[in-house]
Amino acid sequence: MCRLLAYLGPTIQLDKILFEPSHSLIAQSYQPREMEVALLNADGFGLGWYHATRQTEPFIYRNTQPIWNDINLPQICRYVESGCVLAHVRSATPGLAVDLHNCQPFRDGALSFIHNGFIENFRHTLYRPIRERLCDRAYHRIHGLTDSEHIFALLLHELETHPTLSLAQGLEQTLQILTVLAQQQQVRVAANIILSDGKQLIAARFDTAGADPSLYWLQDHPAFPGAVLVASEPLFEANWVTCPPTSLVLVAPTCEIQTYPLAFTAPDSSLAVPLAS
Repeated sequence: MCRLLAYLGPTIQLDKILFEPSHSLIAQSYQPREMEVALLNADGFGLGWYHATRQTEPFIYRNTQPIWNDINLPQICRYVESGCVLAHVRSATPGLAVDLHNCQPFRDGALSFIHNGFIENFRHTLYRPIRERLCDRAYHRIHGLTDSEHIFALLLHELETHPTLSLAQGLEQTLQILTVLAQQQQVRVAANIILSDGKQLIAARFDTAGADPSLYWLQDHPAFPGAVLVASEPLFEANWVTCPPTSLVLVAPTCEIQTYPLAFTAPDSSLAVPLAS
């Protein structure tokens, strides 16, 4: 599984969170401690950040190299400053290409999105059921082949077709649909997700099999006062809090944190789409 990281708080240089911690995302790419499958995250990486002073769409930098091989990245991270950052290192699902379109974060307008997890046997199970649900706009936002980008497209569909939903409600609805589709196909969906619009972070720790991938947060640490970090693995020794399994974590613009359980019970058959014959 991939590793992910998000930061919300006062403006900082990106190297403060990407390079300086003792167990940084760079270290997690070649020496992760809590990965369920795979040994490395060497199939590309990406960063998404928002302008420190202006309201803009997120800036995205992605590369198919292992993150430790990009000689430009340290200079970029020393230069760029932001108060909202998402970062991701990829461990590609077997059979899915190492390609820029498959690297995260994914972006749409002000939204940026990263995912750690998988849909079991995706190309032969939920690939078509997800696509068959999508409105045209969400469908045409898919440029790669990954389950992650299809989950993002499903989220965009929910937000597009239900414009009164908040980001948190849209993500919850997306996970509900994935649960129904996974039950229909009898497959596992693991979906640790972080979503941002530049003002807030919405995170999910979720797994239909109940084996939720690791996810932590750290709030108002002396090294990052007034900020929140969310990460697959602790970046350094501190009082990291384990995100509750099967839950949403909402980080407000004030960096206050709220958690909500995801109480998916009996599947709603109206959400499911049968496979075409």
